[in-house]
Amino acid sequence: MRKQRSGHIINLSSVGGLAGFTGWGLYCSTKFAVEGITESMASELAPLGIHATAVEPGFFRTDFLDSSSLTTSKNIIADYAETAGEMRSQMPLVNKKQPGSAEKLSQAFIMLANSNHPPVHLMLGKDTLNVYRQKIETMEKEIKEWHDIITSTDHDDLAG
Repeated sequence: MRKQRSGHIINLSSVGGLAGFTGWGLYCSTKFAVEGITESMASELAPLGIHATAVEPGFFRTDFLDSSSLTTSKNIIADYAETAGEMRSQMPLVNKKQPGSAEKLSQAFIMLANSNHPPVHLMLGKDTLNVYRQKIETMEKEIKEWHDIITSTDHDDLAG
């Protein structure tokens, strides 16, 4: 790609790369890493004509939540019954009822691969968009509540 001064790296992230979810901490942490590496690659590779995109699908009707893919620990800790335990019991109930169409997902990937001006982030699914918007709303609220603390940590010679 460097030699030809063009190309496109497409990394598969997830809605779990945009926000953390109860019971999915390890999964989300790996997807957060995909987000960070893709953003860095996008800026590092842009001068070479190479694009990088993190694709963030929400919940699609695939085998992701069935027993061929989803595994859970045999060790159940009662203290987590209302958090991770609740998530554990809910996932099999939503299997094959996810809102996203795998066929439409594949078409979105083809459009992305053929784009001359691809985004760094491509959220796929209304559920992903809603999660992202809620996160931004929450972060904006926290910024307003903590603004004085946030802005008070610079050296005094930089104030102004």
